[in-house]
Amino acid sequence: MTAPNLFLFYVQDVEASTAFYSDLFEISPNFTSPRYVAFEVAPGVLFALWSGNNDHAVPATPRTSEIGLMEAGGSEAVDAVYTRWIGKGVTVVEEPHDDVFGRTFVITDPDGNLIRVSPTD
Repeated sequence: MTAPNLFLFYVQDVEASTAFYSDLFEISPNFTSPRYVAFEVAPGVLFALWSGNNDHAVPATPRTSEIGLMEAGGSEAVDAVYTRWIGKGVTVVEEPHDDVFGRTFVITDPDGNLIRVSPTD
């Protein structure tokens, strides 16, 4: 069976979102076009931004999915990411707290897409 290898998020402004994610994750896109930008996050796995179908990509729209960053190193590592990202001026939805899978927090991108940081499973 083939596993999913493209995770696509709708955004209003692909250039602004590219700058946001490039800075946040400290990565560069491997493909750029006027309305679609892709980041290879693992061999053959892409996280992409698309402004081609963005009518609902506004912060007021409820989100039912998240981008996840699983950080090695336990609670201290998750808290360190939080501190680093707060310095970048991110919007916090959930401050760091302990949950069933460990230490976690949630922020949003400029369009309201959720980004969760948690420890590595």
